[in-house]
Amino acid sequence: MLRISFRASVMAAGSADEKKPAVFYYTAVWCGPCRAIAPVIAKLSDMYPSIPVYKVDIDMDGLGSKLGPLKIFSVPTFHFYHKGEKASEVVGADVKKLEAAMENLHK
Repeated sequence: MLRISFRASVMAAGSADEKKPAVFYYTAVWCGPCRAIAPVIAKLSDMYPSIPVYKVDIDMDGLGSKLGPLKIFSVPTFHFYHKGEKASEVVGADVKKLEAAMENLHK
């Protein structure tokens, strides 16, 4: 799992092969559910090494104004991209939904 700034994550996504899948994990240091789900995300990242997971701390880089258009209203939020398009989203620390979304992205 890569911990990078929002700006760097957008640049990484834009410069990567758009046909490859990617996950953006929006989190915050103060978020209890984010801390609880972190080991699950690390495990999934290890299980699917071909799918990069970009961890974005919403409190860094003054992201407040950029979160609305991305529809990030709570954390943790996960955006799953495939072929350059958002394929799915998981809001909250739902292990089953995260596992299913990663499996679907891996297919």
